[in-house]
Amino acid sequence: MARFSSPAKQAASVIKSLQGGVIKSVSTASNYEKCLTQVAKYIQEKKLGSLREMTPESARHYLEHRGQQVGLKTLDMERQALQRMMIHVTKQLSDTQKLPRIKSELDEALDSRAYPIHQVEMILKSQQPHNALASEISFAAGLRAHELLTLQPAEKKPAHLRPKLETKWQGLIGDRFTVTGKGGLTREVVIPRRLTGRLEMLKLDLPILKIDRGIYYMQHYALAGGKNWSSSFSSASKRVLGWSTGAHGLRHSYAQNRMDTLQKLGLARDLALETVSQEMGHFRPEITEVYLR
Repeated sequence: MARFSSPAKQAASVIKSLQGGVIKSVSTASNYEKCLTQVAKYIQEKKLGSLREMTPESARHYLEHRGQQVGLKTLDMERQALQRMMIHVTKQLSDTQKLPRIKSELDEALDSRAYPIHQVEMILKSQQPHNALASEISFAAGLRAHELLTLQPAEKKPAHLRPKLETKWQGLIGDRFTVTGKGGLTREVVIPRRLTGRLEMLKLDLPILKIDRGIYYMQHYALAGGKNWSSSFSSASKRVLGWSTGAHGLRHSYAQNRMDTLQKLGLARDLALETVSQEMGHFRPEITEVYLR
């Protein structure tokens, strides 16, 4: 098994290659070194090799994972450090290529609020049918905007193996699908049967490549999702309610509704929280707490 130097030494080695030419500011070099040390720690914990072996795809997965822990300012600093490394040191990117900007889910969660069912119903009536169906599915299954573009039947694309509580999906009746979310995690979701029939009518004969916010997705259903759907939801919310906290508010709704259901079924709060965290694809239950405000 290959042995790699410590995260701090790996980061220092990269910064040494950048200083003087690409990076002239001492403070920028110091900030980037801290960022790359954090990245190298993640790589070491996940046993993914070394810092210099990172690919643009693994960098995106890291940034999506990290976005559940930090705000956009820190996330973008780490993206810039990785981008400089990949352009000037490891040559994984050309001079004109960039790593995609990833939203901070922590920031999104802090900015959004749950929509109660009566408000969701009002918004649905103000959307075009294809956007309304995506909103219903997001509300019922707690999906992120881009995850709507990745839906597949669970038997077609199995979920990644992760710890799974017996209480997961307790009280839910529906069909199992998978979506690919933050950090490249493919997880199971349950969609009520009243929606899956309508979804299956949109199944594509052949998957198509969809670009959303600079990221490529292979789409198997002609379902709205991503930035276009999110903008549609916000516009509809402003039309009928006079305000919008964004489509991410539907994930807040899912978290709160599921916590209420599970606790009514007799689960202790900590167990209910861990269950909802797994269902939503969070890497830490702590972020699920943010959705319960």
